[in-house]
Order: sequence, then C-alpha cells, then structure tokens
Amino acid sequence: MKKFLSWIGVVLVSVLSVVLSLATSVNLVGSLGGSLNSTKIDRHIEELRELEWFNVLYESERHRKSFFANRKVRKYLQSSILVSRLKTSEWEQRRFLRLLEKMAEQREKGEMK
Repeated sequence: MKKFLSWIGVVLVSVLSVVLSLATSVNLVGSLGGSLNSTKIDRHIEELRELEWFNVLYESERHRKSFFANRKVRKYLQSSILVSRLKTSEWEQRRFLRLLEKMAEQREKGEMK
C-alpha cells in the first residue's frame, strides 16, 4: 500500500510540474536556465512584426536593444504561449510593454553611471 501511495505521489508531482510549466511558460521539467533558442525567438519576432503596435516598439530607439541583448525580453519572446497571448490580449501587450520599459530604465541607469 505504501508503494502504491508513493507512486501516486510521484505521478501527481509530475503532472503538477507539467501543468505549472505550461501555465507559466517556464520549463520545470527540462534544463533550468539553459540557452535561448534564437531561431524560435526570431520567428516569433517576425510573426509579431505583422502587428502595428509591436512594430512601433520594435523600431523604437529606446527598446530596440532589448530585443537583441536582454535575456528577460528574449526569454519572453521564446515562449510560444506568451507570443500567442501577445497577438490577442491587450493585457499581455501592456505587460510586455512594462517589461520593455523596465529593461530600458535599467539600461539607461547603467549608462548614466
């Protein structure tokens, strides 16, 4: 009976990991941290460039560097789920803009020192 309960616990933890991974777009099952997939990020950027609001951000001097050099922004753009939400959700678009603004402010503070 103990082995059966242990087995059920392992299955539940595994299922919970996958669900959380999908919900948060964080890969809990695979490598933590890891390298970014530039091909996937570039493909997602090209998809998003079809949207006018994204093009304004992408061509902005203030945010341009973040798309190429900022790990947090690139990790966000690597997520298929988040990019899909960016295409349809104004809330997600505002969230992405806040991320870009935060990264730009940090970069500007670093350049001022």
